[in-house]
Amino acid sequence: MTAQERPDDHRTQAHRADQALEQLGRLSFAEHSSQSVLQKVADLTKDVMPGSIEASVSVVVNDKPSTAVYTGQLALDCDESQYGHGYGPCLHAARTGEVTEVPDARIEPRWADYARSAAERGSLSSLSVPLPVSQHVRVALNIYSREPHAFDEDSRSAAARFAPYAAVAIANMHQYQSAKAEASNLQVALQSRAVIDQAKGVLMERHKLTADRAFQALTQASMTKNRKLRDIAEHLVHTGEFPPAH
Repeated sequence: MTAQERPDDHRTQAHRADQALEQLGRLSFAEHSSQSVLQKVADLTKDVMPGSIEASVSVVVNDKPSTAVYTGQLALDCDESQYGHGYGPCLHAARTGEVTEVPDARIEPRWADYARSAAERGSLSSLSVPLPVSQHVRVALNIYSREPHAFDEDSRSAAARFAPYAAVAIANMHQYQSAKAEASNLQVALQSRAVIDQAKGVLMERHKLTADRAFQALTQASMTKNRKLRDIAEHLVHTGEFPPAH
C-alpha cells in the first residue's frame, strides 16, 4: 500500500462505517429482537473492518461470561478459550472498561496461554471494546483478525462507534429478561399464596381453627415432612389429606 492510497482507503472505511451506523440507527426494537440487533452489530462490524476478521459480543453477568452473538467459529473459539482460561483481552475489556488490543498474539506477553492458543487458531491480533451496561452486566465487542497489527486509528474509531448500539441492545435484553423473571416470580408467589389460603380455609372449617393456628399447622407439617409449604397446601386442597402420608 502506497502513501497515496492510504487516504482513499481511510475515506472508504469511514464511509462504510457511516453507512453501517445509518443501518443500525434505523433498526427498531419494536420490529427486531435484542438478539437480532446484536447480531446485526456483529455482522456490520465484520463488514466494515478491513482484512479477514470475525466479531463477537461477550457478556459477563455476575462474573459469568458467555458469547451472545458471533460471526464465525474463530470468534467463538477465541471467546470460549478466554472463558476457559479465566482471562484474556475480551474479559479484560468487559471487566475493566478499557479498550484492549492484542497487536500480535504470537509475541503477546499478557495472557500468554490464551494468546498462544489464539495464534494457533488463526487470530493474530484482536481488539475488544467495552460496552458498559450496568454494575452486574459487563459487555465487550470483540474483533479478531487473521493478520497481525490489523487495527489502526480509523479501525479503533469505527469499532468505538459501533459499541453503543450493542450496549443498548444488551441493556434492553437484560431489562426484558429481568422483568420477565420478576413477573414469573410474582406469579408463582401469588399462586402459592392462593393455595395456602385455600388450605388454611380447609383447616379452619374442619378443625374450627383461627387463621393463625391454621397457618401454624401447615408450617409444622412442612417442617415435619421436609416439604415445601406450598406442596403441603396443594396436597390438602386437592386430596383432603392432612398431613400428607409421605
